[in-house]
Amino acid sequence: MKSIAIIPARGGSKRIPRKNIKCFLGKPIIAYSIQAALESGLFDEVMVSTDDPEIAAVAKQYGATVPFMRSSDNADDYATTAAVITEVLQNYAAQGTQFDVGCCIYPTAPLIKLSALSEGYQQLQTQNFDTVFPVLKYSYPIWRSLKMEAGKVALNWPEHLNSRSQDLPAAYHDAGQFYWFRTDRFLSSQKLFTDNSGAVELEELEVQDVDNETDWKLAELKYKLIHRLA
Repeated sequence: MKSIAIIPARGGSKRIPRKNIKCFLGKPIIAYSIQAALESGLFDEVMVSTDDPEIAAVAKQYGATVPFMRSSDNADDYATTAAVITEVLQNYAAQGTQFDVGCCIYPTAPLIKLSALSEGYQQLQTQNFDTVFPVLKYSYPIWRSLKMEAGKVALNWPEHLNSRSQDLPAAYHDAGQFYWFRTDRFLSSQKLFTDNSGAVELEELEVQDVDNETDWKLAELKYKLIHRLA
């Protein structure tokens, strides 16, 4: 079964300029995703999809391939992950290379664990899922969440006003690190989340969005805690 890791890294990040190659504890943040993919031993090909020559050079420096540059159509703020993956698979197919499974790994996922990647792959293989991705449990029950209406606070689910937290079902959100998928099913559906998706549950310390400078510092702190760095 032939597999590919696709790391999408365009050059036009806005909130944190040049985010995908910004230095994260000593090396470009994208290097962590590339090295995790390579070290996992799960992939026949580890590639970076980018429109940016500097990102391409950094990707190659850390061991990824950049067999073609991303099209301008998929390099703006509105390009979807699904569209980028489709373009990559189609470009490989045009070169005569097909893959059975793939994994989209985001370039700003320095907390990614090899064990989570491996568990996702195993689930995809043994449970016939279309896709598998990591999730994180909300620390507070969303059923007791609040909203603001005309300056007043109100419950989103008033029926749970007196419900005990331990009696409410757990809720999860996408951890935003990677997505395993079967290429044939993905190309048919164009979806990374279907009604036949599996999940790898992560812990709070293992997940951090990186959308602003505060997020970045929190990610560095979590990385240091995980790896026992001073």
